[in-house]
Amino acid sequence: MNNLPQFNSGQIVAIDAENTSLYAEVIQVVIRRRVCWVRPLMLVELTPENQPLCYDLRDSADLIWPWELFRVALDTEVIPFLVALNPPEQKPEMLPRNHQRFREFISQIWLNHSQVFREVR
Repeated sequence: MNNLPQFNSGQIVAIDAENTSLYAEVIQVVIRRRVCWVRPLMLVELTPENQPLCYDLRDSADLIWPWELFRVALDTEVIPFLVALNPPEQKPEMLPRNHQRFREFISQIWLNHSQVFREVR
């Protein structure tokens, strides 16, 4: 296993698909299974006008996905979006549109990377 990820607990990682990025916090890397357990924070989608739409996912379910799908998120790309989210003590329940968009994103990743998911057992 020469391609071990350089992820640490608490680190922010991302998965990109077209004009959308899922940002999540690493909970644990499971070396034996080649997966990363992450807690979604937000989904950021760029509109045609290059305006970001930020979906708060802090109340969504955790994901356990192949680590090769993730990349390290740079502080400079994440901090502006984190600031835009409500403080943790004021976060609302996950809105239906956020949940719907999150499900669409998950489906897109599953379709685009089905082989990667088959390889992880």
